[in-house]
Amino acid sequence: MRPLFLRSIILALTLSSSLHAPAHAEDRYQQVVVADPYLELHTGPGRGYPVFHVVERGGSIEILKRRTDWFKVRTEDRREGWVDRSQMLRTLQPTGELTRFNDGSREYFSEHRWEVGVLAGDFGGASVINAYGAYLFNPSLQVEVGASHILGEFSNSYLATAGLTHVFVPEWRVSPLFTLGTGVISIEPQATLGEPEDRTDQVGYVGVGLRAYLARRLMLRAEYRSYVIFTSRDDNEELDEWKAGFAFFF
Repeated sequence: MRPLFLRSIILALTLSSSLHAPAHAEDRYQQVVVADPYLELHTGPGRGYPVFHVVERGGSIEILKRRTDWFKVRTEDRREGWVDRSQMLRTLQPTGELTRFNDGSREYFSEHRWEVGVLAGDFGGASVINAYGAYLFNPSLQVEVGASHILGEFSNSYLATAGLTHVFVPEWRVSPLFTLGTGVISIEPQATLGEPEDRTDQVGYVGVGLRAYLARRLMLRAEYRSYVIFTSRDDNEELDEWKAGFAFFF
């Protein structure tokens, strides 16, 4: 009875481990179905590589990786080869919908979730360089943070901001936008006879601008902002900013 009892325990442990074992890495690969009469597999990622196999309509393939406009795939009979993007766009998902790839094309411009950019321009008569990052809650609304270095004749300043941006028609190639937010500015006067102290003040801003899709994850952004600096003195300062630059979206 003891050997039978031990074998039962071992069998139970084996089944338990197999049920709780992590899925094989291959299970994570995206599967698509061929919709064209046939799909050509090349030996390498380029049209200069020969076609060595074709997958007929209705066949299933797994997408292993991507290199620019070429996809490495694996067929049901374990053949691996490279397929051009134009053919991959005509495959079907298991749901029957056309396969889509988030490759920074014009189609995905209005659906991206993140963007980062660098802009330059004028801030109240001084040169400004700005870097920003944004997260999109939806195609029309995004939250963004920015950091600017302002190079003036008599002082250098550093500006940090956070705010919301609304894009009015996100599906357009060129879309108008409205932005508002707040921040902190630190002003460091250059050495003078009076040696004035550094200042750190809160700011608020509103602005309008445009964003324009250029090509493959690259867009142009131009913006005007009106700032109010809430000083510790009796009067606040108002400054205008104009800037433009490039941003990447993903």
